[in-house]
Amino acid sequence: MKGKSNAMSEPPEHRSGFVTIIGRPNVGKSTLLNSLVGRKVAIISDKPQTTRHRIRAVLTRDDAQVVFVDTPGIHKPKHQLGRMMVDTALKTLKDVDLILFLIEAHRESGPGDEFILERLAGISTPVFLVINKVDLVAKPRLLPLIDEMRRKMEFREIVPLSARTGENTGLLVDLVVGCLPAGPRYYPEDTVSDQAEEVILAELVREKVLHLTAQEVPHSVAVVVAEVFPGQKGVTVIRADVIVERESQKAILIGEGGRMLKNIGRLAREEIESLLGVRVYLELWVKVKPKWRRDERQLQHLGFKD
Repeated sequence: MKGKSNAMSEPPEHRSGFVTIIGRPNVGKSTLLNSLVGRKVAIISDKPQTTRHRIRAVLTRDDAQVVFVDTPGIHKPKHQLGRMMVDTALKTLKDVDLILFLIEAHRESGPGDEFILERLAGISTPVFLVINKVDLVAKPRLLPLIDEMRRKMEFREIVPLSARTGENTGLLVDLVVGCLPAGPRYYPEDTVSDQAEEVILAELVREKVLHLTAQEVPHSVAVVVAEVFPGQKGVTVIRADVIVERESQKAILIGEGGRMLKNIGRLAREEIESLLGVRVYLELWVKVKPKWRRDERQLQHLGFKD
């Protein structure tokens, strides 16, 4: 990950580097990523394991360029997809300049945090402890948590913040930049994310599925954009497949009279139109691929890399 060949020349005092964000599922990593770069580059929901891919988001300032790497939440996997997600998160630890270990201010640390601390113990990469969701607790309640975490590991910095409100996110960026080595820009100034357009569009559709469905359905869904092409009267046509594992899940996603699928499509289309700045005709097809999360060939076909 370090030492990209397309690095651009900058003044000697310019700083740059790669910074990964790790933590248990649903601690707010993607919300923090979006807040740090000032734009939505990762979908968010209240469902655990929303993030499935490694996502790079680029923050460019006059004095520095920071490439943040959002990772899937580290958890105990129950299927091949889960194992690939956890491997993706852990593989970034030795290949970046800085690690942001995210925990929540309003929850006690648990086995999931302990598992991550064990993985961090043998790594020389500096680690910041980032305590998210401080807007949900009284400030004095943070002190015992900070003391507890200090006893478990020596962190380069400890930063309480709220990714939702933006409290202390500017301070975090300044501390991150101060920790990075001198180096050039790796991406053009206007780059915010390295995700392919089809991946971003598919993730926006999946986000609406996560928001509108419950129980096992959100975890069983994958979305693949099959094609994007210009239609009539300036409308961009997007065709996407929504993959589920069982016929019962397909029935839930389509809903009575197709109502659920229409709602998913409407919400996704509105956000895609806002993102692309053009009118969009979004066509969704729900398809059943049994046990796709356990099938390595299916996972590769759907874009999940081992």
